[in-house]
Amino acid sequence: MTAGLEFYTNPMSRGQIVRWMIEEIGEPYETHIIGYDEMGGDDYRAVNPMMKVPAIVHGDRTVTECAAIIAYLADVFPAAGLAPRPEEKADYYRWLFFAAGPLEQALTAKAMKFEPTAEQGRSVGFGDFDRTVDTLADHLADRDYVCGSRFTAADVYVGSHVMWGMEFGTLPRSPSFEAYAARLGTREALRRGKEIDNGLIAEMNAASPA
Repeated sequence: MTAGLEFYTNPMSRGQIVRWMIEEIGEPYETHIIGYDEMGGDDYRAVNPMMKVPAIVHGDRTVTECAAIIAYLADVFPAAGLAPRPEEKADYYRWLFFAAGPLEQALTAKAMKFEPTAEQGRSVGFGDFDRTVDTLADHLADRDYVCGSRFTAADVYVGSHVMWGMEFGTLPRSPSFEAYAARLGTREALRRGKEIDNGLIAEMNAASPA
C-alpha cells in the first residue's frame, strides 16, 4: 500500500468529525473539498457511491462512514495512542457503535419530528429518544471519557455527537454531557480542526453570491 492520506469533505458536514480525528493522529493529509453539487458527479461517486462526505483514501484503501474512518485511523496509526487497550475494548466498541447506531438514529428521528409509538419502539434500533439519551448520560456520569480515564478515538465520535447535539438543541443538556464536552474542548486537535473548517466555511460564504 502506498503512503498518503486523502480526505474528502465539506466543512459544513460530518466531515468535521473526521477532521478532528486526522488532526489527533498528526499525520500529513491532503484535503479535497467536495461541494454538495459535486457529490453526485462521477469523480466523487467513484470514491463513495453513496454520494456522501466524509471519506478517506489511504493508499489503495477507501473508507467511508465516520465511525469506520475513526476506528480505521486509530488502528493504522497506533503511535497516536487512540486505539483501545485490551481492557478498554468492550467500552470502546460498545459506545462507538452505540453512537453510530441508536444515538444517531434517535437524534435524526427527533430532528425530523418522528416519535415512535411504544409498539414501534420495539422495532426501531433506538427504542425511544429519552432512553437512548439517558443511557449515554448515565455512562458518562462517573468517568472522564468513554473508556474511563483515558481519551480514545471513541471520544472523537461520541464527543462530536454530544457537543453538536447540545449546540444545536437536538440533545438535552445534562451535567454529565456538559462536563464531558468541557473536557473535550481542551483538545488541541479539536481546536485546530475547528479553526481549519471555520476558515473554509468563511471562504465559501465570502465566495457565494449575496
